[in-house]
Amino acid sequence: MIPDLSKSLTWLEKHYTILQGIQRGIERETLRILPDGSLSKSPFPTNIGSALTHPWITTDFAESMLEFITPVNTNIDYMLKFLHDLHRYANSNIGNEVMWPLSMPCFVNREEDIILAQYGSSNEGIYKTVYREGLKNRYGAMMQTISGVHYNFSLPMAFWQAREGVKNSCEGRTIISEGYFRVIRNYYRFGWIIPYLFGASPSLCASSICDSAKRKAFIEETNGHCYLPYATSLRLSDIGYTNNAQKELGITFNHLESYVAGLQRATHTKSAEFSKIGVKVDGKYRQLNDNVLQIENEFYAPIRPKRVPRAGELPSEALLRGGIEYIEVRALDINPFSPIGITEEQIRFIDLFLIWCALAPAPEMSSEELNCAKLNWNRIILEGRKPDQIISLGCGDYHEPLAKVGHELFDDLLRVADVLDHLDRSGSYRQVCERLDVMFDQPELTLSAQVLQAISDLGTDKFGLKLANQYKQQFSAEPLTLLTESDFIQQRDLSIEKQKQQEADDTISFDEFLKMRNAQ
Repeated sequence: MIPDLSKSLTWLEKHYTILQGIQRGIERETLRILPDGSLSKSPFPTNIGSALTHPWITTDFAESMLEFITPVNTNIDYMLKFLHDLHRYANSNIGNEVMWPLSMPCFVNREEDIILAQYGSSNEGIYKTVYREGLKNRYGAMMQTISGVHYNFSLPMAFWQAREGVKNSCEGRTIISEGYFRVIRNYYRFGWIIPYLFGASPSLCASSICDSAKRKAFIEETNGHCYLPYATSLRLSDIGYTNNAQKELGITFNHLESYVAGLQRATHTKSAEFSKIGVKVDGKYRQLNDNVLQIENEFYAPIRPKRVPRAGELPSEALLRGGIEYIEVRALDINPFSPIGITEEQIRFIDLFLIWCALAPAPEMSSEELNCAKLNWNRIILEGRKPDQIISLGCGDYHEPLAKVGHELFDDLLRVADVLDHLDRSGSYRQVCERLDVMFDQPELTLSAQVLQAISDLGTDKFGLKLANQYKQQFSAEPLTLLTESDFIQQRDLSIEKQKQQEADDTISFDEFLKMRNAQ
């Protein structure tokens, strides 16, 4: 079941220094809510700055949906301290509001209560809001308020130089991109391990399930929450942050050119379903266009290949220009037991797993096999902790016990851990492996099981509110550790000035601007 990595691991142990300089970044989403649990309707705090141009604190889908973004860094401790400071500063600027600590929203009874994120009067700002209007009209606003943590990861150039013989990122961009696609294919084949270990949304509030047919699949408790007894991450399920309309796109992860072609085809192909919505009706935009995807970022996936685009450049154009620069892991639920939504243990595990994915052989995946891999994910998402759970490989009938496959994978991960620990002599990665490996024999130790136990005692709403208030008090009592008040004031003023400049620089109408963007 697990591919043989013995030679690759022996090679890595001899070249351990090539893993120095792994680059990482975190994006964490959270909803602002009032003390009574209702969704905040107040605008993005001006004391923080402009949501359009602030590099660290912005909004996602809704005006009440904060997003914290750490700069790229090679030091895990520094990154986590930076993320803590972002939370502390935001906390001090949202008055009596608190930050919801769960992925699934709880107190949103009406979609009309969800105010779309606003970015000012520039064409770029209006474009971002209209895009969100399109998401609301296509998939519903409730789905868009589901929050998660994204983990950005890139291997050092020394790894690619030693592993693939490339000279630099420019000359080696094709080979490096192929290497990252190998990571992505292995992630699809074996990444179900992430929701198994770290899924933290086994339940949701009854008010957030509007479709009665979907409610029938859940056991509803009298305290107002629904759950599946063995679920790990309902956020990743069909009632969570998914898009059924995209299942027929046939986008694969074998080669850069075919991946980009699939994305571009989807952003230039009319959708009969979305055409019914209309684009501009009675003088108001309902969506950017009526294509299968309004923009490339509308393509939902548990992992994405990325490159930072230049000004005016589409994500796909950036990939074609320079190849894959990093990958974005998108399958992480918010960890409610961490005030910042993620822990050092989770980061270290994902490091180990992605390095393993880079070393393991990864045959090309057809659309059919990709769909079969998604069935594996769905099995773990909905009933991952089920006794004697199995896992499949490919589209055949062959399957193995989940615990057996998990232990075999951790045998390899332990060797990767020892390589990473050799760099700083800390033993931290091995400790992560030893703690997580036992969860295949004791699923009650998984994050989803801990969450389910907590909500069985309190209910989802009370559990979330209790933690939200606890973290507010914690943030209020803690001083900034890396950043200073003046750092935040500087970023606030710069972001506001940048937004004003964008608004002043516009010389064409939004209609003209949108026509140009849609033609890209």
